[in-house]
Amino acid sequence: MSTPITTRLTDLYRIGPGPSSSHTVGPMRAARMFREACEAHGLRPARVRVELKGSLSATGHGHGTDRAVLAGLLGWHPDTCDVDALLDIDAHLDGAWVPLAREDVVFLPYRAYRDEVLPHPNTMECRALDEDGETIFEQTWCSVGGGFVRLADSDEEEDLGGPLPPPPYPYTTGEELVTAAVAAEMRIGDLVLANEEAWAGGAAEAAAGLDRVWEAMRACIRRGLAQHGSLPGGLGMQRRAAELHARSDAADFDAGYAHIARAQAYAFAVNEENAAGGLVVTAPTNGAAGIVPAVLVEVAERLELDRRAVHRALATAGAFGILIKTHASLSGAEVGCQGEVGSATAMAAAALCEILGGSPGHVENAAEIAMEHNLGLTCDPLKGLVQAPCIERNAMGVAKAWSAAQLALHAGGQGLISFDRVIQVMKRTGDDMRREYKETGEGGLAVAVNVPEC
Repeated sequence: MSTPITTRLTDLYRIGPGPSSSHTVGPMRAARMFREACEAHGLRPARVRVELKGSLSATGHGHGTDRAVLAGLLGWHPDTCDVDALLDIDAHLDGAWVPLAREDVVFLPYRAYRDEVLPHPNTMECRALDEDGETIFEQTWCSVGGGFVRLADSDEEEDLGGPLPPPPYPYTTGEELVTAAVAAEMRIGDLVLANEEAWAGGAAEAAAGLDRVWEAMRACIRRGLAQHGSLPGGLGMQRRAAELHARSDAADFDAGYAHIARAQAYAFAVNEENAAGGLVVTAPTNGAAGIVPAVLVEVAERLELDRRAVHRALATAGAFGILIKTHASLSGAEVGCQGEVGSATAMAAAALCEILGGSPGHVENAAEIAMEHNLGLTCDPLKGLVQAPCIERNAMGVAKAWSAAQLALHAGGQGLISFDRVIQVMKRTGDDMRREYKETGEGGLAVAVNVPEC
């Protein structure tokens, strides 16, 4: 076995503002850590200049990257920031750590990226300048998906609390995860929870972290269902979650489809909140934040799952998201939406399959089916906004997760393709995908309708 996976569930499931984990949460975290690095070096620069490159430049305005960077430079944290203040951040710059001006956040024209080799498609260069405009300190950050960030010259994600000890149940691949669960006579969720408990310092500490994640997911659904009107950004999209939810509860609705329709309404609620800049949970990204909460909250309500069962479901889903993050990518700018909605669908399918009684082998197969049937999914949001096709795509992911779980449970045997193999194919497909279809606003649906490009 190679080095065991040590990514924690509470690092995968981040709470932060919409609309994007890679374009909002990640840049905020990176900018805050740049500020902390300047303070650690005893620097008080006259100005700070941040250059956004690659996808951060191409679709950053629609994702609120400018506000996120300024918030990070002010020391704000994604999970604790006031989202209303974030949307109105210009009013909060007086008396900031350094005299900041809007022109200090520079969006490079996307054409500058065509001939430039970047360490990651989501790259930002942060520079501290003296009174003469000379650079006195600089860092280059990569926002690698799901809110995770790393310095360009490092292979390690930053701000994760340092290296973790080897887990009690080590695994590196999906095959090893299934083998370990079978050998220990455990469900995958229980095995992953045992690892999380070891890293958190005990069962109570791990449970508290997952409670916070679960409540944030449920709160987001409640907020989304209570809202009406249009979403910001200029597309004129209307919120539909409340209407869909009411329809799923109607007496004349097809009872056999009601649970999926209700979960799809929940997905709309989450992703409409995300599009409006509300607090969501990266599951595993903001753009795909609706699928896992929608599937799990609906089934938890209907089957009256207890606290341990909910934590187990989050752990099972998280294990497969972490496998994808480790061996491929969660970044739409790197591998397209297959890395976002595809990953979330696989996570939800795995958790649902286990809830419905699936063995570790069934669970792995459910995740594989869900990812397999999202291969090649492009990331081409209109106007760089996480609205169209993103919101409906999350609702479709709910239905796909249910189908994948049912197929794995009832199709009669192991799939021909392993989850590990489909991750490899997903990564290769993303590498082969043209740049225009990876969150640049230059291809596909982003230019297929008569809206201005960002």
